[in-house]
Amino acid sequence: MSIKIYTKTGDNGMTSLLGGTKVLKSDLRIEAYGTVDELNSYVGLCRDLVADNAAKNVLREIQDRLFTIGASLACDPQKEPKMKIPDLKEQDVELLEKEMDRINDVLPEMKNFILPGGHPTVSHLHIARCVCRRAERCCVRLQEGRTEEGLIIKYLNRLSDYLFILARFVAHLLQVGESPWKPRG
Repeated sequence: MSIKIYTKTGDNGMTSLLGGTKVLKSDLRIEAYGTVDELNSYVGLCRDLVADNAAKNVLREIQDRLFTIGASLACDPQKEPKMKIPDLKEQDVELLEKEMDRINDVLPEMKNFILPGGHPTVSHLHIARCVCRRAERCCVRLQEGRTEEGLIIKYLNRLSDYLFILARFVAHLLQVGESPWKPRG
């Protein structure tokens, strides 16, 4: 017999952090890891849509890091040091930077802001970038002067840049022209 997915313990608007601490489902920590979970799902969709194998592998790695971030955010900060939560490393940020440098080398110089779109895969990558920015803002609000989310914020910041560059790269591979933004006036 399989385990039931529903527990009914959240029916009153409360949930438990890793470590057992009960908080409201509207807590900033829940908002932060929920948004990271949404981002992870969107990155999965992008991975399904992208044809480039190297990019698929990086997106798979990113999903793993997003689970790591989610686990860290879902943990009661007072209890996390005693728990075996995987951690994010500076090398994870460096991987994104190396990948951006690699794919940016084949792209034409960007002389204008560009409008997201041109192909469904490109559009989905831009939406993932926007969800990533929202996740970053949630983590910044959560930080409130503490530093334990510092590497998470740095990673999410770099990830949104990567998703932008990847959207441009996929447009390039698909031979979809970029639409420059031309402000009125």
